[in-house]
Amino acid sequence: MIRLDQLRLNIDYNDETLKKEICKKIRIHENDLLGYKMVKRSLDARKRPNVFYNCSVEIDVRNEKQVLKKNKKLSLVKSMAYVYPAVKDKPSPIVVGMGPAGLFSAYILSELGLKPIVLERGEAVDERTLTVQNFWREGILNPNSNVQFGEGGAGTFSDGKLTTRSKDPRSKKVMEVLVKHGAPEEILYMNKPHVGTDILKDVVKSMREYILEKGGQVYFNAKVEDFMIEDDKIKGVVLDDGRKFNCQHVILAVGHSARDTYEKLYEMGLDIEQKPFAMGVRIEHHQTTIDENQYGDLKHRRFLGASDYKLTYQASNGRSVYSFCVCPGGMVVASSSEEGGLVVNGMSEHARDQKNINGALLVQVKPEDFGSDHPLAGVEFQRKYERLAFDLGGKDYTAPSETVGSFLSQGQNAITSIQPSYRPKVLMTSIDKCLPTFVTEALREGIKDFGKKIKGFDDGQAVLTAIESRSSAPIRMIRNRESMESNFKGLYPVGEGAGYAGGIVSSAIDGIRIAEIVANV
Repeated sequence: MIRLDQLRLNIDYNDETLKKEICKKIRIHENDLLGYKMVKRSLDARKRPNVFYNCSVEIDVRNEKQVLKKNKKLSLVKSMAYVYPAVKDKPSPIVVGMGPAGLFSAYILSELGLKPIVLERGEAVDERTLTVQNFWREGILNPNSNVQFGEGGAGTFSDGKLTTRSKDPRSKKVMEVLVKHGAPEEILYMNKPHVGTDILKDVVKSMREYILEKGGQVYFNAKVEDFMIEDDKIKGVVLDDGRKFNCQHVILAVGHSARDTYEKLYEMGLDIEQKPFAMGVRIEHHQTTIDENQYGDLKHRRFLGASDYKLTYQASNGRSVYSFCVCPGGMVVASSSEEGGLVVNGMSEHARDQKNINGALLVQVKPEDFGSDHPLAGVEFQRKYERLAFDLGGKDYTAPSETVGSFLSQGQNAITSIQPSYRPKVLMTSIDKCLPTFVTEALREGIKDFGKKIKGFDDGQAVLTAIESRSSAPIRMIRNRESMESNFKGLYPVGEGAGYAGGIVSSAIDGIRIAEIVANV
């Protein structure tokens, strides 16, 4: 098998034209092409409206050595197959949390025959979906089952982005598992793969069923209240209903919003340190505004789907401003996990076919901003502004919103052409009242700069909704670089909630890595 890079394809290509372009590029007859597989595809829109795909394909040909010899840019395919670790027999490990890190930890342990016990404080995804929809409709929050907690974790209610900068071979394993359980096969080669909330729900359910088929156990509405520690070793966990599970190994994948668990771990002496995070707002535009800028011609959208963007700016106050988790054709969603605090996020379904595009605009927050050297000071910093946003909206999960025109002091603060997608509802007000001054100062500069890069980004009718404060954890649970354990033997912090990942794929990779270690200790 050989690899062909830099294959240029029209955006309306099909299997037949792909085959012809491969043969033309490497100068062989079509009968000599035995097979081919797309392994990478990225959009090149630098000379829009003339846009095209840059692709890499793996091909099987007759007379491979001769073809390689006359095509210097071809290369032999290097194996990226996942290699399973050695396994030592042991009692069932416990996995706390069923977001990407916990789910993939449990999945790999199941493949290795170790029959994990998975404890998730929230509901199974179908019941969780009904609970979340009720919150969005009625403003009634379940603190244990919401956008942050429940089967699939926070990623279940998101755009389902699967981008990662990691070169770890485990990333391919993550994609293959997702496809096996219902994700579209295109995520194996797309440059910016995504799944969407609607598909992710079925994927995580299918993965759970696989864990159960392999002898694992999964418990929902199972909040871990305490940890049994003896001689600095984990001996088990205690649920809030009094049930106890004895064990020798606990994979702690609680997510970035498990503040009550953070507090319990700190009380019992787990080593925790402060970590930077980011805070800001969601901005909404009409999807066509961004498509016109990114594609140059809306006829391309039929082939390419909804476009997105990636923007960065360095503000004069020294803060980084950047877009994050952009959700094309999506909606802004209520994402609170604590009563009395308001949090927003974004999500899209696979089709990305809603009228608006939304993205987080975030500003760097540093530990020196927390006002204390306490390890959990960043949590309190988040809480302070989430509560201000809750109060500003009227204390019923109505979100404070403001037009870009008003925020930049250039227009009226009234909804016109762009209708906010947040539910239950928004209140047009000044978002300065619920964000740190250094955040709003940097945002104002950033939005103006982004308007120079994308025409219409700083349109006065665009809508800002506050606040986005859960893009990452404000803490890191310190773990040994070799054993990956915390300062308690057998207790392994993993994923985004432990401060070691940022997104679905990186969290899943971290979960797999820790599962491998647990399997072999």
